[in-house]
Amino acid sequence: MSTYQAGKLILVRESEGSINTHFTQFHRPMGIAAKDNVMALGSNVHINFFKNVPVLVPKLDDDKPYDACYVPTATHMTGNIDIHEMEFGQDDTLWYINTKFSCLCRHDSDHSFYPEWKPPFITRYAAEDRCHLNGLAMRNGLPRYVSALGNTDVAGGWRENKVSGGMIMDLKDDSVVIEGLSMPHSPRWHGNNLWFCNSGNGSVNMYDFTAKQSLDVAQLPGFTRGMDFVGEIAFVGLSQVRESSLFSGVKISEIYSEEERSCGVWAINLRSGEILGFLKFTGSVQEIFAVKVLPHAHYPDLLDADSELVKTCYVLPDEALKLTR
Repeated sequence: MSTYQAGKLILVRESEGSINTHFTQFHRPMGIAAKDNVMALGSNVHINFFKNVPVLVPKLDDDKPYDACYVPTATHMTGNIDIHEMEFGQDDTLWYINTKFSCLCRHDSDHSFYPEWKPPFITRYAAEDRCHLNGLAMRNGLPRYVSALGNTDVAGGWRENKVSGGMIMDLKDDSVVIEGLSMPHSPRWHGNNLWFCNSGNGSVNMYDFTAKQSLDVAQLPGFTRGMDFVGEIAFVGLSQVRESSLFSGVKISEIYSEEERSCGVWAINLRSGEILGFLKFTGSVQEIFAVKVLPHAHYPDLLDADSELVKTCYVLPDEALKLTR
């Protein structure tokens, strides 16, 4: 999980029936993408890349049941683009939402960012957060759906109708699939269905394409944002959200007091909406942005660039390794 408010990337790990949380400091960490042994994290002005190097697991210092070790491999400077959700697609292309410039980008080492799509109502690229484009859903390895908080073409214009101006768009034909949403985030294509967080209402929703309506699957005690799946279980991030003008008037602020709203990750049964369990933060972590499942790791570690182990970690091609023996 990432929490830009607390400046942490959080690894939630399981060992012998108990939960362990490991915190690593980053400057405003936001979107997380993961595929096979590679992970990417968007932060204040960078995209940070990591690779799982399993041979390092036995070299980790403490006696823990590690089964993965992610080490930093590269950092790409994007500038302050308020990067939001990220996903790896076909050919390992990294796609991400550039919220400040209201566009969908792909990673390109030659440029700060490479815009590939913008909503048709956005007339030019400008660092003005005109519609608060934020969420990205992949389908068959390609970007397909995005979420935004408004269809405005002026700086910060989405704020005027944040309560019900949100929408989800289909990139295939630039159409609006769902509108009238309250600060939506995290659209996802899973199990041949379109899921999303109607964040201002504190709900997880599924869109019924036949009936052309959105169905509430679960109502949760927080601002829903960040979602990933394992089979028929959804892991959903919740944010406590602070009392501020940004959240004034949204449903979640009216039905729950700030003390009643929760922060953490909730596990939801997609069929019934039943809450299967939750991990709640009660200290300095008050907001969650991204939630990403690492399906092949139960107890991973992530090393920072200053780690002594990273300084002596060399990943070479097999051909070169033959010559080092």
